[in-house]
Amino acid sequence: MHLVPGSDVPARELTPVGGPPVPVPDPAHLVHLQFRRFAGCPICNLHLRSFVTRHAEIEAAGIREIVVFHSTEEELREHVTGLPFPVVGDPRKRLYAEFGVESARRALLDPRVWGPLLWSSAIKTWRVLRGRERPPAARPTGGRLGLPGDFLIGADGRLLAAKYGEHAYDQWSVDELLALAAEAPAPARKA
Repeated sequence: MHLVPGSDVPARELTPVGGPPVPVPDPAHLVHLQFRRFAGCPICNLHLRSFVTRHAEIEAAGIREIVVFHSTEEELREHVTGLPFPVVGDPRKRLYAEFGVESARRALLDPRVWGPLLWSSAIKTWRVLRGRERPPAARPTGGRLGLPGDFLIGADGRLLAAKYGEHAYDQWSVDELLALAAEAPAPARKA
């Protein structure tokens, strides 16, 4: 079941790796809830680098970034150092199921992912060889066939936009996220 814009997202707190709980929805921000694959995933790292680089722009647009992986907190801990946004582990894929984010063979078999897969794997290998990153687990929790999902959630808990990836590198770019946020109603400001 896929969520559609206008759906209500039940209020909750998510506990990120090494940080305090974060509210979803957030009464003071739009929330971009990203569902990624597994800890150390080269494709996910390539994508998240663009969000790290442009994090100030994302914050200035009133967006709180939260990233979910289907990995354990232990697996994630060695991969999240330096990320400026909360990263949440969901090894049992409960949030994935609730939001309708799936796994499928097309995650890696779709020809549109081959270029990003080769490029991100080369970067990851280089960074691992230089001691800058850790390699992903040989058998990551949740497997390697996860598909990405992006959700923009309003401060009132209403889903404003959703994207379900067709392959492992099919997600919103920073520019797409900023354009969606520009069309969203602004969260109410406290007096």
